[in-house]
Amino acid sequence: MRPVYVLVLFLAACSAQGDAASVAERLRASGVSLDAPQELAAGEALFHDNCAGCHGVRAVGTDRGPTFLSKIYAPDHHGDIAFEMAPRNGVRAHHWQFGDMPKIAGIAPDQVKEVVRYIRWIQQQATAAGVYE
Repeated sequence: MRPVYVLVLFLAACSAQGDAASVAERLRASGVSLDAPQELAAGEALFHDNCAGCHGVRAVGTDRGPTFLSKIYAPDHHGDIAFEMAPRNGVRAHHWQFGDMPKIAGIAPDQVKEVVRYIRWIQQQATAAGVYE
């Protein structure tokens, strides 16, 4: 079985997302700093330029894409490889109502790894704030 099919089957088993607006509100109210450290600045900028339009500033989600601040996207459920494959291959809609995620052109694999490092940091901050869904 080809890896992309394994990913699609794995992702198809996932459950529904939380409400992006409530995640954003809870993050803002938490008092936990969401200013990324300097070593994550490249990943934060790449996320902003390539992902935030759908996944929201600081990965809180929008009406176009799910939040990454959900247990569904935790490292033990969606490992880094899932995040690395998504922009390269796109992802079929499976546990969200936003439609398919298209391939993201113009972002290199090493840049995607920087984005993943940033996402994992944001997830850690959300966990510390008690708002990780």
